[in-house]
Amino acid sequence: MLAIVAPGQGSQSPGFLRPWLELPGVAEHLARLSDAADLDLLAHGTTSDADTIRDTAVAQPLIVAAGLVVLGAVVTPDTRRAAAGADVLAGHSVGEITAAAAAGAFPEEEAIVLVRERGRGMAAASALAPTGMSAVVGGDPEEVRAALETHGLTAANMNSAGQVVAAGTLEQLAALAAAPPARARVIPLQVAGAFHTEHMQPAVERLAALARSMEVHDPHVTLLSNADGAAVATGREVLDRLVGQVSRPVRWDLTMRTLAELGVTALVELAPAGTLVGLAKRELKGVELLALKTPDDLDTARRMLSEHGADGSAGAARPHPQEDPL
Repeated sequence: MLAIVAPGQGSQSPGFLRPWLELPGVAEHLARLSDAADLDLLAHGTTSDADTIRDTAVAQPLIVAAGLVVLGAVVTPDTRRAAAGADVLAGHSVGEITAAAAAGAFPEEEAIVLVRERGRGMAAASALAPTGMSAVVGGDPEEVRAALETHGLTAANMNSAGQVVAAGTLEQLAALAAAPPARARVIPLQVAGAFHTEHMQPAVERLAALARSMEVHDPHVTLLSNADGAAVATGREVLDRLVGQVSRPVRWDLTMRTLAELGVTALVELAPAGTLVGLAKRELKGVELLALKTPDDLDTARRMLSEHGADGSAGAARPHPQEDPL
């Protein structure tokens, strides 16, 4: 059983898409998504500097577009049946939009419009007050939870037993850093605000207005929600959860638990890859893992899809009928 997962914000780095542009059709695919994003994703994925692609309104469309383009590169005419064999899809934070589009909940262009408005809304919400996020690595989980409660912080990302991302005002985060839980490190993250907390409520309202006009479809492969790790059966529930997750914590720990319970034997992380494979190394013992970072990794990805994936007749990488194959 094979899972394809998509990373969230913070996974991007300058020039990470440059090697992918050497593949036929990738530049054209990215250009189409750039039109939907109203951004030059070609430039942002190849030449823009770290500060530029750290901007929430840029980073989120860039990450989702990158995942869709790389997934499209895996699916070639001669490997379509094998590459279409993923059993389950999931995404961390904004990566869940990538996963939902890959599962057929909506076409790629609508996914990019959705993430464009998500990024703009979260950037605007972040500008209302000085907020941020810090990773808390190590320490006793109960002591970490108590420390966050003491300082009025939210556990915005529960990534694993040993990694929690705290979110709140900069004053609250500074207080946590000054008095960290025993045996824990507090690492400030380069993000614009307190994502996945009540501070993002204005973005939820903006996204909800857009969602009401979107046509959605039921996923044609198992799609997990990062709210609780549960499989989502209907397109409307997919969209409702995507809207709500903007101000709710990400439970990637529960998502990995579900992957283990389902019996996943292999996991491929779409570009910009590395973060989720790093977490899986600690939590999913015995599972074959691949961070799909450059085209050099494509042969391994296709081999894993062929060996571990489901029958290609119902696979995750098959384009939605409303989309053109790459």
